[in-house]
Formats: sequence, C-alpha cells, structure tokens
Amino acid sequence: MKMLWGHGPLFVREMLGFYPEPKPHFNTISTTVRILEEKGYISHEVIGSSHRYYAVAPQRQFRDRSLRDLVANFFNNSYKSAVSALVEEEKISVDELRQIIDIVENRSVKSLPEVDNDQ
Repeated sequence: MKMLWGHGPLFVREMLGFYPEPKPHFNTISTTVRILEEKGYISHEVIGSSHRYYAVAPQRQFRDRSLRDLVANFFNNSYKSAVSALVEEEKISVDELRQIIDIVENRSVKSLPEVDNDQ
C-alpha cells in the first residue's frame, strides 16, 4: 500500500523493484495485490495485457482499520492492553505517554459543551 500511495499506479514488476534484497517472489507480490484488491483497498486498470494497480483506500482509512483489527485480534479489543504491551516491551517512553495524556486531556477540554452562565 505504501508503494501505491507514494509512487502512484504500479505494475507488479515495478513493485518488485522497490523491495530490498532479498526480494519476494513475483507471485507473492501478485497474490498480495489480488488480496488487497478483493478487500477493496486497491483497483487496477488494464494496459495491454497487464494490470497496473492503484490505491483506492485513503492512507488514514487503511491505517485506522489496520489498527482496529490489530487491537481486536491481539489485545481482546482493549487499547489499554495494546498500550500496556508497548510499555512492557519498552517500545514507548514515559515522556511519550505524557504527551499522549496531554493530547487526550486537551481533546476532552475542547469537546466539553459550553456552559451558559447567563441563566
């Protein structure tokens, strides 16, 4: 998906060129592309006898769904468990957690309804 978002429409052979060594087999990429197309994330246009693929799912939508699926499948639908795992594995620092708390608190303050004191 990153290739398609970053480089526009690509043939499978072009995608293969973006992979580092050891490169996956052509058929592996082709199968992955077909699965992404079946799921509605990408589509293709026929050029000659080939297919050139392009992203149809916006990156944010894909990211949000992937995160939701990850949390559902590995953390029993608990974002708290997901963050706890990051803490336990030392993948997130205390400073980063504080920044996240600040974001949540600021969002909460902004979403509070205004109180009309004139009544």
